[in-house]
Amino acid sequence: MAEQFEREEEKTPVFVINGFLEAGKTQFLRFTMEQSYFQTEGKTLLLVCEEGEEEYPEALLKKYNTAAIYFESQEECTKEALRALGEEFHPERVLIEWNGLWRQDSLELPDEWFLNQQISIFDTSTLDLYLKNMRAFLGPMLNDTELIICNRADDISEEKLGNYHLSLKAMAPDAEIVFEGKDGEIRGDFSIELPYDLKADHLELSPDMFAIFYVDAMDRPEKYDGKEVSFTAELMRPKGAPADVVIPGRRVMTCCEADIRFCGLLCHYAGAQNFKTGDWVKVRAKIRKENAREYGAEGPVLYAEELTRTGPIAEVATFG
Repeated sequence: MAEQFEREEEKTPVFVINGFLEAGKTQFLRFTMEQSYFQTEGKTLLLVCEEGEEEYPEALLKKYNTAAIYFESQEECTKEALRALGEEFHPERVLIEWNGLWRQDSLELPDEWFLNQQISIFDTSTLDLYLKNMRAFLGPMLNDTELIICNRADDISEEKLGNYHLSLKAMAPDAEIVFEGKDGEIRGDFSIELPYDLKADHLELSPDMFAIFYVDAMDRPEKYDGKEVSFTAELMRPKGAPADVVIPGRRVMTCCEADIRFCGLLCHYAGAQNFKTGDWVKVRAKIRKENAREYGAEGPVLYAEELTRTGPIAEVATFG
C-alpha cells in the first residue's frame, strides 16, 4: 500500500466528472474551480468532451490558471493524445468533463496519470428515461464512481427517489448518492419500495427478491440487524478464508447482460467445510450488522443456522 501511494504521488491526479448532456457537469466544475480548497499554484488541464449550454469563460480559465482543451469525438480522446497534452502543459492536475454518450470504459489514461476521483451527475427529472433506456452506458459510467449527485430533485416523489437510489446503488454499490434540490438542499426524505415486509422477524425471499435484498442490506445494514432470512443461493468458498466462512449469493445483472457480477454476503456456518464453490443451498440465517474486513466497513453478516443443498436457479437475478 505504501509503494502504491508513493507511485501515485509521482503521477498527475485526474478528476472525471461524467453524466449526460445538460446534467449540470459544467456548472459543477465551474463552482468547484472557484472554491478556495480547489486552488493550486500549478496549471490545471481541463478536458471538455461535450459542449452544452453552460460554457467556461476565458476570464475564469485565466483566473484559475486553467487550459481548456475541447474534444469533438471520442476517437480524438486517445491515450496518446492525452499524453501529448500532459507533455505540453505539465499540469498539476487534470479535470475531465466526460460525454455521457461516450463509453466510459474506453477512456485510457496515460501511465503518468492516475484516476483520483470520479463523480457522476444526473438531472433527476430525466433520470427515469436514462435508467430505462441507457443502462448500457450507465454501467461503465458508474463503475468507478465515488459520488453520485442527482440535482433538480425538488418535485420528485419520495417513492421515485427511493427507486432511483436503489437502481443507482445496484450499479455503484460503493458510491455515495446525494439528491439535491435547486438551491443545493439535500433531499433525504425518500423510502425504498421493497417486495417483502421488513417489519416481519423472518424474511422469506423468493428468487426474484434477492437482488433488491442484497443492495438494500448492503446499503443500510442497520435495518436488517437481528432479522432472520431464508433464500436460495450459490456458494463461494474463498481461498484462505476461515473454516467457518462461506459466501452465499447470486449472479446479478446490474445494468445489462454485459455486466453480470456475483453478489454475495459474508456468512459464518459451523459446517462450511462440507460445501464447495458452486454448490446451491437454501440458507436460513440470522443477520448481524458488523464491521467486516471483507466489506471494508460495516455490513450485513450472516450467521447461518442451516444450509440445505438444493438445485440451481438457471436465471440470473435482476431488479426488474
